[in-house]
Amino acid sequence: MFTKILIANRGEIACRVIKTAKKMGIKTVAVYSEADRDALHVELADEAVFIGPAPSRESYLVMDKIIAACKQTGAQAVHPGYGFLSENAEFARRVEEEGIVFIGPKHASIAAMGDKIASKKLALAAKVNTIPGHNAAIDTAEHAVEIARGIGYPVMIKASAGGGGKGLRVAFDDQEAFEGFTSCRNEARNSFGDDRVFIEKFVEEPRHIEIQVLGDAHGHCVYLWERECSIQRRHQKVIEEAPSPFISDATRKAMGEQAVALAKAVNYQSAGTVEFVVGKDQSFYFLEMNTRLQVEHPVTECITGLDLVEQMIRVAAGEPLAFTQAQIPRNGWAMECRINAEDPLRSFLPSTGRLVAFEPPVQTMQASLPVPAQGGVRVDTGVYEGGEIPMFYDSMICKLIVHGRDRMDAIAKMRDALDAFVIQGISSSIPFQAALLAHPKFVAGEFNTGFIAENYPKGFTRDSVTHDDPDFLLALAVAANRRVLARSAGISGQLPGHELQVGEDFVVVRTDADGTRHQVAARVRVNGDVFDVSVGGRHYPIRFTRPLRDVALHGDVGGKPFCAQVERLMLAYRVTHHGAQVTVRVLSPRAAELNALMPFKAPPDLSKFLLSPMPGLLVDVNVAAGQTVRAGEKLAVIEAMKMENILIAAHDGVVASVKAAKGESLSVDQVILEFQ
Repeated sequence: MFTKILIANRGEIACRVIKTAKKMGIKTVAVYSEADRDALHVELADEAVFIGPAPSRESYLVMDKIIAACKQTGAQAVHPGYGFLSENAEFARRVEEEGIVFIGPKHASIAAMGDKIASKKLALAAKVNTIPGHNAAIDTAEHAVEIARGIGYPVMIKASAGGGGKGLRVAFDDQEAFEGFTSCRNEARNSFGDDRVFIEKFVEEPRHIEIQVLGDAHGHCVYLWERECSIQRRHQKVIEEAPSPFISDATRKAMGEQAVALAKAVNYQSAGTVEFVVGKDQSFYFLEMNTRLQVEHPVTECITGLDLVEQMIRVAAGEPLAFTQAQIPRNGWAMECRINAEDPLRSFLPSTGRLVAFEPPVQTMQASLPVPAQGGVRVDTGVYEGGEIPMFYDSMICKLIVHGRDRMDAIAKMRDALDAFVIQGISSSIPFQAALLAHPKFVAGEFNTGFIAENYPKGFTRDSVTHDDPDFLLALAVAANRRVLARSAGISGQLPGHELQVGEDFVVVRTDADGTRHQVAARVRVNGDVFDVSVGGRHYPIRFTRPLRDVALHGDVGGKPFCAQVERLMLAYRVTHHGAQVTVRVLSPRAAELNALMPFKAPPDLSKFLLSPMPGLLVDVNVAAGQTVRAGEKLAVIEAMKMENILIAAHDGVVASVKAAKGESLSVDQVILEFQ
């Protein structure tokens, strides 16, 4: 067994590998860029080596620097995590040639599976189900149309070297096939330096289900069940679960056996994932093989009780697998939500900056440790409160994982965990995750990869989330306000005869964006530590078990436990529960009368300004002062978290002045241009 390994990665996955290494008594070496000097993985590792500037192409992607760090520290092996160099066959080969062990598959296996055309041919040879299509590179758009007709529409046009949703188009007719081929080829050339494109049948109502495989150097290979990854937005996974609520045991077995057959065909020696697209009739076809640890590996760890990082290290050290296929358990149900630094209310644009508050829910499971019999909650992260979310890397803040008895128990645990998760300073995907978990079709398991696009066609808004008891949110605001008043009334030194008197009657006021005012009467009676709130014709006996300073308030209502987030915003309260949110003021009846007389202040007209929709780097400004622009014309380009956002003119106009310069770091809503 190794005594020291280097982790060629950062963030959450680097911290995850360090936990297992410590459990195994292996010393760890972290590498870090300029942006990650104060990162959590640097603090957790036994040693850390600086490898260059913030951009990954100058640090985490430079093979020479990683290899030099291994030699400098005496690391015998390197774990690549996921992303960066994890599926780079050249890196694996160079590491092996330097006498360093690559904790992952052999470079030949990575190369074979990294090319989508080559991997499909290998799958065919291994008798793995493959999607009908044309597996050779296509030269012209006319040829692409001819092939698409032969396969039968709809078809999927894909770049051979594609990934992450890039270089992919779906065509339903000749025109879309012609245009899709051209744009797909250009995108592939620009993104990957490889313009080879192929075409295959598009499976309708598809589900994305993947099989986790594990092979060793002694010819053993097993599958560790499946993961359901169909909840996706723009080909990026949002929620993953294991097992799948859709496939039968017979389909599960057939998929697993085919995944093992493919892994054996390339002499696979590590943890890997074979991805399948599954039709509504449970027909399944090979998509691709990921020759690395997956982001969603914790759900497999939960249902099998196996530490996948430990298995990768043991296999790399030459040990045989310690179990057979028949000995792999499948216990309970696990789910993972990827909590990303993005604003779901602004079309999921990146949100960078300082984590003013980062308070995860109470954790009852830990990565690398045995899963408790009753299940629990686990958070895998590489950040901490007060730390920065940099603009240079992907947007993941953490992964929230739960394990329950069955699917409904897992959903309930995840909803409670999301309610208790406090992130402030930046926006996160938590509201959207909570809304998905409350959606009746998700709860019923009736979804496919088009679920988000179909159910949120205009994007995510607060209005698209409905609470099953909206009056409960108002009652929480009233109870929280009454609690604050009780503390104020108890302050010593108040002028005799003028002490704060707290009544029982209140008015809850909510104002819409257009100034429309809604109000409802409420009454509170205090009985010991219980606030008995009457609102909307119902009683809510609310008891809090956490102090006023906490944003995530735990307690019970009528004996039923809850956790909701209640924030004081000057004179208002913002209450969030199960993804639903309401902002209200809780006033005395007289104050509500006077408040109704106050004029509504409309928000300022910002139509003459181009504002930055997200924090990021201003890569380019395409116009100058005095220039006439037309609707649809490119104005500026902003980059953050591997995402490039092109800002276009919403209407015709003349640029009055340019307020930000190329190369400037922008904050959200910062003015870039002003129009006349």
